Amino acid sequence: MELSVTSRERGDCTVIAVTGEVDVYTATALRERLADLIDAEHTDLIVDLTGVGFLDSTGLGVLVGALKKIRGLGGRLQLVIDQEKVMKLFRITALTQVFTIHDNLAEALRN
Repeated sequence: MELSVTSRERGDCTVIAVTGEVDVYTATALRERLADLIDAEHTDLIVDLTGVGFLDSTGLGVLVGALKKIRGLGGRLQLVIDQEKVMKLFRITALTQVFTIHDNLAEALRN
């Protein structure tokens, strides 16, 4: 399955909508889009993963790398996850303690 990564401005933050599977073959597209946004000084990001059916360790690595870069710039990166199979990966790796994770986009936009 292919990966789609789109972004749009919502107030002071940028929402990155990810659809498809984030794995070793597709994670580069997500990494490049996040890097482009951060390089363009977009440091308040919400990554909407509600359209993601599968996420592997490569995808996790991309998100952790972006989080480190954004925090180094004084920004923040929030995630939106509504699928248990994706959320389970964050629980198993204890990344629920590292990322701010919301159930839906409206909740993320309020914070």
